[in-house]
Amino acid sequence: MSPSIILLVVIIAYVSFLYWFSSRGKKRGDNDTFFRAGRRASWPMVAIGMIGASISGVSLISVPGWVQSTQMTYLQMCMGFIVGYAVCAFVLLPLYYKWRFTSIYEYLQIRFGAKTHRTGTSFFLLSKYLGASARLYISCLVIHEFLLAPLLLPFALTAGGVLLLIWGYTKRGGISTLVQTDVVQTLCMIVSLALLFIISAQHLGLSFQGVVEHVRGSEMSRIFEWNGSSRQGFWRQFLSGIFIVVVMTGLDQDMMQKNLTCRDLRSAQKNMCTYGLCFLPINFLLLALGILLCAIYAKHGVSVPTNGDTLLPHVISSGWLGTLVIIPFGLAMISAAFSSADSALTALTTSTCVDILRLEQKDISAHQAQHIRRRIHFGWTLALFLGILFIKGFDQGSIIDTIYVLASYSYGPLLGLYTFGLFTRRQAIDRAVPLVAILSPLLCGILDHLAPTLWGYTFGYELLFLNGAITFLGLFMFSRKPDTP
Repeated sequence: MSPSIILLVVIIAYVSFLYWFSSRGKKRGDNDTFFRAGRRASWPMVAIGMIGASISGVSLISVPGWVQSTQMTYLQMCMGFIVGYAVCAFVLLPLYYKWRFTSIYEYLQIRFGAKTHRTGTSFFLLSKYLGASARLYISCLVIHEFLLAPLLLPFALTAGGVLLLIWGYTKRGGISTLVQTDVVQTLCMIVSLALLFIISAQHLGLSFQGVVEHVRGSEMSRIFEWNGSSRQGFWRQFLSGIFIVVVMTGLDQDMMQKNLTCRDLRSAQKNMCTYGLCFLPINFLLLALGILLCAIYAKHGVSVPTNGDTLLPHVISSGWLGTLVIIPFGLAMISAAFSSADSALTALTTSTCVDILRLEQKDISAHQAQHIRRRIHFGWTLALFLGILFIKGFDQGSIIDTIYVLASYSYGPLLGLYTFGLFTRRQAIDRAVPLVAILSPLLCGILDHLAPTLWGYTFGYELLFLNGAITFLGLFMFSRKPDTP
C-alpha cells in the first residue's frame, strides 16, 4: 500500500473520530459556550490539551532539524519557559480571574482607555494571524507532499481542505469543543512522537541504553553556550524563553482563553504550572530524535539537508524506515495542525467579537450575536487560508525561527503595555498609545539592521524585551501622574 493511501486512511479515521468526539454531550451553540465554555472545564483536561496547542507541527518539523545548526542549545530557552509559565500563573492569571475577563485585552480598556484597548487587540490579532498561518503552513505542506503532490493536485487544495475541516468542528462549540478535542490531539501527538523515536532507534539497531550513549556522545548534544556574543548564548536564550512565554502565552488570548475556562484561579494555576513543566522533556525528545535522524542519513551515506525543516519529512519519504512509519508521522502532523489551528481560529474570533465589535455590550439579541460570531469565524478561516498561501511564496528557512522573530516585533508592544499597566500607577495618554506601539517595532527593526555594522552585535530573540522596553519608555513619556493618590 502506498504512503499516500495510508495517510488518506489515517486522515479520514482521525477526522471522523474527532467529529464524533466533539459532538458528544449537549450541543449548545451560544456565545457563552463558544467564548468561555461556561467556566466549567476541568484543569487536568485543559493542561493536557494546551500541550498540543503549544507544540505545533512547526515544533515537530523544525526542532529536530535545529540540532545540526545549534545542537541542543534550544533547551536553554526551554528552561526559561518554566520561569515564564510561573510568571503567567502567579502574576497574570490572578488579574484575569479578578475581573473575570472573556478577553484578556479588556484589562487595557479598564487601565488606559478605548484606544489602548483597540491597539492591544490589533497587535494580538496581527501576531496570532501571522503565527497561526506559519504553523499551519508547515503542517499543510507536509501533508500535501505525502498525499496530494503525487496526484499533481495544487497545494491550495490541501490547505483549504484542512481549514474547512477545522472550521466544521469549531464553528458551534468553540472553546468548549477544543477543551475536549485538544486532549485527544495531544495524546495522539505524544504517542506518535514516541513511536517515531522508537522506530528510528530500531532502524539504527540501538537499545534504550544505546540511544542514551549515542545522544550523549554526539557532538550535537551540547546544551549550554556561554559565549555571550553568540545568538545561542545561555543568558540570551534563557531570558528570551521567559519573555516569549509571557507574551505568547500570558498576553495571548488564544492560550489564556483556555485557562479562563477553568472553574477557579487555583485550578488555572495548577493547569499552567503542570503543562509548563512538560516542554523541557518534550523538546529534549524532539532534539534527540534529530540526532537519530542525522545518524540515519549517515548510515545510508546521504548528506543531511541544509534546510532543517526537511530533515524528518525526507527520512519518512525515503522509505528507509518502512511504509508503515507514515501512520505515526501522519497522525502527529494532523494532530499538531488541528490542535494549533483550531485554538488560534477560536481566539481570533473571540477577540474580534469581544474587543473589536464589542458584541457583549451591544443591545442585540443572542441569536443576532451568534450569527455575527459565526460570520467572523468563517472570515478568519478564509484569512488563514490566504495567509498560508502567502507564506508559501516566501518560505526560505526555518519556520519556527521565523515565528519567534515575528513574535519579537509584534508582541513587544503588548509586553510594554502590560508591564507599564501592572508595575506603574501612571496614566498613559490614551490617544498617544497607538503611535508609541507602532514606532517601537519600527525602531527595533532599524536597530536590528544597524547593530551588526555599528557595534558588531547581532540581535536574537532578545529583540522582544528591547521592543517592550522601548514601548514602556514611550508610554512613560506620554503619561501623567494618577489623578488620585
